[in-house]
Amino acid sequence: MSSVLYDTPGPRAKRRNVIFSVVFAVLMVLLLWWVWQTMSEKGQLDSAKWSPFVESQAWTTYLLPGLGNTLKAAALAMVIALPLGAVLGIARLSDHRWVRVPAGVIVEFFRAIPVLLLMVFANQFYSESTQISSDERPLYAVVTGLVLYNASVLAEIVRAGILSLPKGQTEAAQAIGLRKTQVMSSILLPQAVTVMLPAIVSQLVVIVKDTALGGAMLNFTELLTARKTLAANYANVIPSFIVVAIIFIVLNFILTSLASWLEDRLRRGKKSTGAVLPAAAVAGTAATGADGGGVIGAPGVIGGDVGDKP
Repeated sequence: MSSVLYDTPGPRAKRRNVIFSVVFAVLMVLLLWWVWQTMSEKGQLDSAKWSPFVESQAWTTYLLPGLGNTLKAAALAMVIALPLGAVLGIARLSDHRWVRVPAGVIVEFFRAIPVLLLMVFANQFYSESTQISSDERPLYAVVTGLVLYNASVLAEIVRAGILSLPKGQTEAAQAIGLRKTQVMSSILLPQAVTVMLPAIVSQLVVIVKDTALGGAMLNFTELLTARKTLAANYANVIPSFIVVAIIFIVLNFILTSLASWLEDRLRRGKKSTGAVLPAAAVAGTAATGADGGGVIGAPGVIGGDVGDKP
């Protein structure tokens, strides 16, 4: 099927695509074989290096506590960053300059700073200006950095999602007398959510992965930091990296799957064929239209084609 970005391939293009696919598959198999052989020669496939992962101690002592801290930091950052990003994104669309300009400055400022720098600055700020204990400080710093950066990115996603809607939506809402807040909350945001959802989910995946930055710089005991301790005790650096990578893949797969399910549900919820009226209601509608000069809808369906005034 042809589209703006893709033309249906002809016979020669199909043969060429098949050849490229076969060559790529062969190269991938060779690469995997080389990796397997190299790991085997270095002793990375020995059962002694993988056996800790089938025992409960490695999980209960290292991986599960680290995973819990990762999920805790990510969940807190998501819960705070999502509404904050929505508020900043809507504020950037305000007609009032005193609202729009400060929101734009905040978004552009924190969006331009690396999230790791925000974490380090927050950690230093909490150390010198608050009474937060040294044990809790890394969590606060990680969440603060994630919130400041990702809320700014989410604000731009919200703004772009709202601006992507046809202007007729706003004009029609204003034509029936809705205020600006009503137009935004009842008309624009519900429609923009479906448009924004893929980009929002991508940013939530980034939040989950960026928790590892806190472990690298702030000694936050998240999953990667727990992996480091586990690898030091069991001398299985490569296997521990592989297991942790699989855990991150599973986490992000679950997150994207839930988002896909939610997106499908929202799209199905917007599809409606109208409510069918009983015959008595149709007769009453027709009589009202005939006597009072009202507009008559299609028989039996709310929101049908508008008929002629008598």
